[in-house]
Order: sequence, then structure tokens, then C-alpha cells
Amino acid sequence: MSRKNTPPIPEAIVQLQRQLDQFRSTQPQRTKLPESLWQAAVELARQHGIYPVAHRLRLDYMGLKKRLGGTPSLRPKASKPSFVELTAPHAVPLAEYAIDFECPSGRKMRIQWRASAPPDWVNLLRAWREMEG
Repeated sequence: MSRKNTPPIPEAIVQLQRQLDQFRSTQPQRTKLPESLWQAAVELARQHGIYPVAHRLRLDYMGLKKRLGGTPSLRPKASKPSFVELTAPHAVPLAEYAIDFECPSGRKMRIQWRASAPPDWVNLLRAWREMEG
């Protein structure tokens, strides 16, 4: 089976992977990593993302995320605003429209309309005529 097209691993990650492999081969298991290796991993995670770096270097994802400042407990808490101003949208002046309809039978209708846009007078007249007919 062939793998899907995976992007090549950046050289900086490959180099740090070699350093980590060398450190791990000379130290007993569960030995803490030196701060310099962690800092190098943090810098790579800033550039390439936490998961790709942690996965490739076999580092604890959450440990790397904490060092990167990615947990809520390490982020500075936002201060509550002391004042919030709410502004209303600009009022659109309403125009007033009026139209009088009168049919041949003498019936009359007056429409007064207050809105920012005029009504559809043609359809109103058509509806009036259909009602009369």
C-alpha cells in the first residue's frame, strides 16, 4: 500500500528528533528532558503546530501545549469591562405616503403609509381592482 501524499517533514523537526533520540538513548527511561530541548520543541510548535511536532518527536501533547501557553490556566484572564456603551442604529427618517383609490361604482379607499420605502402602488391598485371585479 502507498501512503497518501504527506508533506515532507521540515528539516528542523528532523534535526530535533535526532537530538531527542540521542538524549533518550543515553538516559534511563522517564528522565526529564532538558529545558533546551523543550524550548526547541516549543519554537517548532509555534511554526508548525503542536500536534505535528509532538507526534513526530514523541512528546507529550499536553505538556508541549502548556509550555506553548495553550491552556486557559496559563493565559492572562481578561478583565471585566467597567463600562459598555450600547448605541442604537441610526434612525432612518420615515416618509409618509398617501394614496386615494376610487372605483367607478363610487367606492373609495385611502391608504396612508409611513415607512422608509414607498409601498408597491401598482400591486395595491391591481388588488383593489380585482376586489371590485
